[in-house]
Amino acid sequence: MNTSLVIVPQAADYIRVLPEIVLSLFGMAIMLLDPLLNERRRQSTLSTIALLGSLAALAATWVQAQSPGFAFWNMIQVDAFSIFFHFVIVAVTAVVILTSQEYMEVEQIRAGEYYGLILFGAVGMSLMSSAVELVLIFIALEISSIATYVLAGFRRNTAISSEASLKYFLLGSFATAFFLYGVALMFGATGSTSIQVIGRVLSSFEVPALAYAGMALMFVGLGFKVAAAPFHIWTPDVYEGAPAPVVGYMSTAPKAAAFAVLLRLLFEAHAPGRIGLIWVVAALSMTLGNLGALVQDNVKRLLAYSSIAHAGYLLIAFAAVPDSGIPAAMFYTASYAAMNVGAFAVVSHFASVGERYVKLDDYSGLGSRSPALAAILTIFLLSLIGIPITGGFIAKFYVFSAALQSNMVGLVILGVLNSAVASYYYLRLIVVMYMREPRSEVPVASVSAGIGAALAVSLAVTIYLGVLPGRVLDYAGRAVAEWSR
Repeated sequence: MNTSLVIVPQAADYIRVLPEIVLSLFGMAIMLLDPLLNERRRQSTLSTIALLGSLAALAATWVQAQSPGFAFWNMIQVDAFSIFFHFVIVAVTAVVILTSQEYMEVEQIRAGEYYGLILFGAVGMSLMSSAVELVLIFIALEISSIATYVLAGFRRNTAISSEASLKYFLLGSFATAFFLYGVALMFGATGSTSIQVIGRVLSSFEVPALAYAGMALMFVGLGFKVAAAPFHIWTPDVYEGAPAPVVGYMSTAPKAAAFAVLLRLLFEAHAPGRIGLIWVVAALSMTLGNLGALVQDNVKRLLAYSSIAHAGYLLIAFAAVPDSGIPAAMFYTASYAAMNVGAFAVVSHFASVGERYVKLDDYSGLGSRSPALAAILTIFLLSLIGIPITGGFIAKFYVFSAALQSNMVGLVILGVLNSAVASYYYLRLIVVMYMREPRSEVPVASVSAGIGAALAVSLAVTIYLGVLPGRVLDYAGRAVAEWSR
């Protein structure tokens, strides 16, 4: 009589995916309740449930942090690194939900699928940050991508939103295919899809040509997700057409998850040819992103090109040695998430019905019509430039310092020059707000409680990271120390 051994997951395994479980349960609850609620109560009730789900996931992340280790047959690793990215992704999700409450009411968009997709997308992104097995990373990537493909087209009554969703889906599918083919080649080269096993094989033997090809193809797939050049072509059109809160979400949380995967692949898996590849992509991203932003008169497109440029700045840290490069990249991810999601919260509020007011000229005189809103947006823009006492300044400082410690002088010089170029288009928006006459035909609505809370959180984090960055940097340093054990 034949018997088979059934390995049952332990309780600790479920604790190590607790944030994902919580987000999934709240997402399913929203989908179940949506048809049962009347139109008057639906928006407020479902947004409240989604916000509670994200806050519960933050608490679950703290519980998860008390149980570090591997789970589900070594496919998931909970450590300081994964906890950091879990926190960033779930915190961004909570802020985007706060931002979306006003937007959904103004645009009269059905709330159920929207909030459900945001939470389900966060499940995939969180799983990406803790997965150490390439097939699981692919599954998590698909969970995240499918949610964002649909969210990008949520303004169903506008052709530009449908175009954005279709373009994002088609190009994203190609990028996913590249990633999956790279996984297959890496398995052929090393005999495993475990990042740790791949790292041991690549550091112990002569690297086969197949491994170079596999890593390059996986980098293409992830480069699309972080909007790094030359895989950035989708970004301006998708950012322009997608709902403003969704753009704030897409430009931060999925990027954080993809950068987490890239860090594991390039450092923990000892990726061959890392330096040359990163050098070229970082230089292209910074240069093309900033040059493209110079000629934009649409704020969403301007911030889209800005997002490409910031992907380039962050990638500079990937070319540095792990001890300084990884903490710098982690800090930059958190800082960029705070200031960018805050900037898009302002854009979301100001755009009004149908997102009619997204041009630079629409912001004329905002400093006199709404001084608080203009001041908050100015701080986010100054942080994007990298002005002192903001998180953006500390982030760039540590990224450039890490690169200098690794003798990447040319890349740092290129980064500094690009930062100078970028200051022009950020300052241009500030000049428009404070030095142009107000346009009476452009209304400025009062700030709702949700938008106010989202802006307060984003602003507080941006300033905190600029004034007291030590705790976050120390935590990131401990994450690297755990890798080297």
